[in-house]
Order: sequence, then structure tokens, then C-alpha cells
Amino acid sequence: MSSSQPVLPATESQAHTAQNLDRSDWALALRLLLTPGLGAQSMRKLWRVCGSLPAIWAQPFDTLVQALGEPLAKALMTDPPEWQAHCQRTNAWLVSAEQGIAHAVWTWDNKAYPAGLLPLHDAPPVLFARGQLQRPLGPALAVVGSRNPTHQGRENARAFAYNLCAGGHAVVSGMAMGIDAAAHQGALQADRGEHCPTVAVVGTGLDQVYPRQHHGLAQEIAEHGWVLSEQPIGSKPLPHHFPLRNRLIAGLSQGVLVVEAALQSGSLITAQLALDQGKEVFAIPGSIHSALSRGCHALLRQGAKLVENIQDISEELPPQDSFIAKPLTTSMPAILQDKNAQAVWQALGDDAQYLDVLVMRSDLPVAQVLALLQLMQDQGCVAITAAGNYQRLHLSSIP
Repeated sequence: MSSSQPVLPATESQAHTAQNLDRSDWALALRLLLTPGLGAQSMRKLWRVCGSLPAIWAQPFDTLVQALGEPLAKALMTDPPEWQAHCQRTNAWLVSAEQGIAHAVWTWDNKAYPAGLLPLHDAPPVLFARGQLQRPLGPALAVVGSRNPTHQGRENARAFAYNLCAGGHAVVSGMAMGIDAAAHQGALQADRGEHCPTVAVVGTGLDQVYPRQHHGLAQEIAEHGWVLSEQPIGSKPLPHHFPLRNRLIAGLSQGVLVVEAALQSGSLITAQLALDQGKEVFAIPGSIHSALSRGCHALLRQGAKLVENIQDISEELPPQDSFIAKPLTTSMPAILQDKNAQAVWQALGDDAQYLDVLVMRSDLPVAQVLALLQLMQDQGCVAITAAGNYQRLHLSSIP
């Protein structure tokens, strides 16, 4: 059968990869992925029955008809028109790896393929990987949440991720704005150079970065951890790519920590997928007045574990290494030694407040309240929310 030995569109200079992978395996996986009408379950059935990706195309046509039906069997034996272009882009990407950062393509047949993803009924037949791929992943926890978090939510994500990584867990997230980015940053700050500290699962080809503001973050993750995608090289950030990655984030992790999320947040999908996989779900509670607390509160009503500190996670997922947890609060900022500043601080409470509320509660002139709020912002204990009100911050002592 002419299709059993695919001819890859590669030049001699592109014929090798940093990982010494069998190019036939990833090329066949791409071909499987590009076959029209062939769904994830059919792909897995073929692989399990045949034993390997090359063995699929070694089967007699009648066997494929029995397994898939004649239309799909014919489609499988016909080279997808875009297959060669995908192979060319993949070859070019593999040989373009920067010094110290590996590029690889992992298939179901590859030993490097993450074991946590193989049980998924729709595990992708091919994964693209970039980063410190020689560093073992080890146990991992996903940290996810809103793309538009509060300042406190962002700080909480960073602090929890730092402590998780310091305790030997990798932090998995989606490299989106907000909570995802803060989680990756916290894990990177705790990296001790042993295990992979953080994994970013993205919704584009690995030759691109989305959002664009995260070029620096993507590079830093690649210099210390892993960046993964199931999307072929050259894939744009299409809307339907991002929900798909949620199952991979959950599959790579022992559990999911949701920091802040609205009721319609994609983070709740990730949490539900983790529950469906029999994994732990953790949620940080928040103000009853905040829309970003409602998703977490919904998870708590459904049985997620309420988390106030790193020990609440450690009770379910013990740390892999001995470490000292970093507290989530700092010593009192100097401004709060002022009597009037203390009045404004008390007026803030734990919920975000508008200026007129703070003036009324503190019984101070508007100009003085504004001046004190500015000093508090300068010292990092107050932030202005997207809605234009003021929020008290409890900042971690993590450097």
C-alpha cells in the first residue's frame, strides 16, 4: 500500500530533530488528525487495535472498512491535501529551536507523551512541545481563573502557585491574561531548577503567542518549563481552540484550584472536567457582592474544597518536597500608622468601595481621603478596580 510509507516533504537539512523523533510517527499522527470525519474515539480505537500509528496504514483495506465503515476507510487512505504543507511547517519549526530550548512533537507512540493525557477518550494524537523537555513534570496542579481578576485575586494566584511549586508541584495553566499569567509567574519565581515548575497549555500553534502581550512570559516559561499545544504549527488563536485545551489542563493535573471565576467562566469547565476525571477541585471563596466570586461559590456548593491557605491543599495533595509556605499577608505598611489612614483603611473593609462611601464612613474631607488613598496605592495596600472603586489588598511576602 503506497500510503504505508509516507514521503515527508523535508529537505536534507530538515531531516533531523533535537529529540531524535521518528518523523514518520508525527507525520502519520498529523495525517490522522487531518482525515475528514475521523473523530477522536475512532482514532483511539484504531490505535489500540493496531498497536501503533504506522500499523494503522499497514492494515488491509477490508479491516479498516470493518473498523470504520467504507467512507472513513477511504478517507483514511487518501492523503489530506493540506498534509504536506503541515509537515513542511512542522519540520521547519523543529529545526528552528533556539539554543537551550527544545522543540518536539509527541505522539501516542512516544514515551514522552504525558501519561496523564492517555486515559482521555479524546487525547490528541499529536502534541507539540517547547521548553525544558528534559525536566520531568512530576505531580501537577492546575491554577485557573478569570481573565479580568481583582488585584487581590491576581496576588492570591501568584502566592498559591509559588507555594505549590516550592512544595514540588508543577503549576499548569493556560497562559491567558489575569489569573493564568499570575499563576505561571508565581511558579517561575519558585523554580529551583529540578522539576518542571510550570506548564502552559495554549490554543495556538507553538510558532505563535497569544495574547501578544505574553511574548515575554511565553519565553520565560520555555526557558524553565514546558509550553504545550495540540494545535498544529501555524494555527491561529481561533475561539474554539481555547475550550478544547481545558481538558488537557485538567488531564495533566492532580486537581484544579479556581481562584476567581464568574458563573460563565471557562475555569468552571476545567473544574468540571477534573471532577469527571475523578480529581480534586479547590476553590477560594470571595465576597458575596463580587461577580468573580460566584463561580467559586457555585463550585463550593457542589462539593469543591474551600481553600484559605496552602495547607488546605496540602491536606489533600501532600507536598513532594519539604518547604516553608510563604504567608499571604505582610507587615503593616507605614502609611497605616497614621490615624486618618487607619480610618480610611477601616472604611474600606473587605469589599471594594466607591470614594463617596469612604468619605462618608471615614468622616474625612474628599481631598484628604484621595491623598491617603494615593499613598496607600504607592505602598501597595490599596488598588483601584476596573469599576473605579477602591479595594484593600492583602499582599503576599513572596519577593
